[in-house]
Amino acid sequence: MNVILDNIGKRYNYEWIFRKVNYEFLEENNYVILGANGSGKSTLLQVITGSMIPSEGSVGYENGLVSMYEESFYRCVSYAAPYLELFEEFTLAESIEFQAKFKPFYEGLTTHKIVELTGLEKTKGKQLKYFSSGMKQRVRLALAILCDTPILLLDEPASNLDKKAIDWYQRLVTDYSNERLIIVASNQIEHEYPFCNKQVQVEDYK
Repeated sequence: MNVILDNIGKRYNYEWIFRKVNYEFLEENNYVILGANGSGKSTLLQVITGSMIPSEGSVGYENGLVSMYEESFYRCVSYAAPYLELFEEFTLAESIEFQAKFKPFYEGLTTHKIVELTGLEKTKGKQLKYFSSGMKQRVRLALAILCDTPILLLDEPASNLDKKAIDWYQRLVTDYSNERLIIVASNQIEHEYPFCNKQVQVEDYK
């Protein structure tokens, strides 16, 4: 699936965060959106997901020769960001089972298998409110990466992760990156996007 940005702009009050973004994200590549903190990376990523409406321009989604309506796009995208809230009253297993009702995981991934893949087996019965920030970020990443969607969007995925967890994240993305478009937003932290072969600089659209 491809994502096409046509003259995209976003502003808050009278301040433009970015403007005149014309870009095609093609499914055969993986992309990183780069910029300093506050430069508009997360805003651009949320416009791509359809969760934020651009101030000007339009976002198009193409699946082969068929264009997707924005209303149905959510079924095709998985999204992880450190600011996304989790249902903290759920356990890890309950979180996995809840998400599976809305978006399928890759074939063969049972709840037990996904718990194993998170590396959090010892805490699977605990409510998420008792997880550390790093453990919660693992949950967010696993729920997004392991969903069987053609597009995967990751906003500063290494937030709150130590070196061991970063290695885990890179392996998980590599193992589940075939035939999908991946877009990462990062503030120049290279271990967040070693698998990306294309770069987009937000500063080019100020």
